[in-house]
Amino acid sequence: MDELRWGVLSTARIGVEKVIPGIQRSKRGHVAAIASRDLARAQAAASELGIAKAYGSYRELLADPEIDAVYNPLPNNLHVDLTLEAAAAGKAVLCEKPIGLDRTDAERLLAIDGKVPVMEAFMVRFHPQWLWAREAIRSGSLGEVRAIQAFFSYYNRDPANIRNAPETGGGALLDIGCYPIVAGRFFFEAEPQRVFALIERDPDFGTDRLTTGILDFAEGRRVDFTVSTQVVLYQRIQIVGTAGRLEIVIPFNAPQGEPARILLDDGGNLDGSTIKVQAIAASDQYAEQADAFAAVVQGESDLPYGIADAIQNMRIIDALFRSEESGSWEQP
Repeated sequence: MDELRWGVLSTARIGVEKVIPGIQRSKRGHVAAIASRDLARAQAAASELGIAKAYGSYRELLADPEIDAVYNPLPNNLHVDLTLEAAAAGKAVLCEKPIGLDRTDAERLLAIDGKVPVMEAFMVRFHPQWLWAREAIRSGSLGEVRAIQAFFSYYNRDPANIRNAPETGGGALLDIGCYPIVAGRFFFEAEPQRVFALIERDPDFGTDRLTTGILDFAEGRRVDFTVSTQVVLYQRIQIVGTAGRLEIVIPFNAPQGEPARILLDDGGNLDGSTIKVQAIAASDQYAEQADAFAAVVQGESDLPYGIADAIQNMRIIDALFRSEESGSWEQP
């Protein structure tokens, strides 16, 4: 195939505003169809985004022989079901994070492991700023990296928003806490041996609205993060080593098609006067992700992050929720 033909399940905001524009700007693919349970909504999105086909059901799209790959941004409780249906139809699947509600849910995907490419959509792993930061760690320029700190938050108390609905997988840890977990695994290139969490829940929704986690990667390495759905909009990653510190200024929602900045500090002065700025060329992490996945589907590269990787992330999330109940360290 010359160009990967994508179908998108639903008119979810993340798809319409971020992922579809990214795919349309990618080098290897385009969005050929979009589906919604409301045909009028699918048609409106198709018209706005320049998509040729609109379907009034997900199954109609999955039955389209001209679709090579599917992007699944449905609510978290539908991720596994529709990914399984897409795979049964012979479609490769890029599934929005988190891959499922928990490890047990995610492990249902093992039935299709190796049959079609399936990847969890952590677009951050394809942004040049994350790749540059990982190379800086590998080079030893920060010395021995000991600690990674992350903060990710926004304010949302809309009772109609699925992020505030526990039955569909709402809450801070599943929605955004998965990103610092991936960051730790990506930058340490290892897995946490034990985890601990402090969680405060919304009294009306029951979802976790303020969650702090500690991931112990052993050998003197740890990640600590705080995520919240009810504090001011903010995000940062700090990577701290024995010889230097690296700060990713907008680590998770890097503006599409714009340059990024990484701050480098050798600790020469606490007032920040010794900080140097590493400029990262303009990039669209969603387009980069689409191209990387297209290369896999087209047989030009191996799948970098598959079902086993997604299940591992869910194991860590499950352990953090268990820690909330036990008040103790838990093993993923």
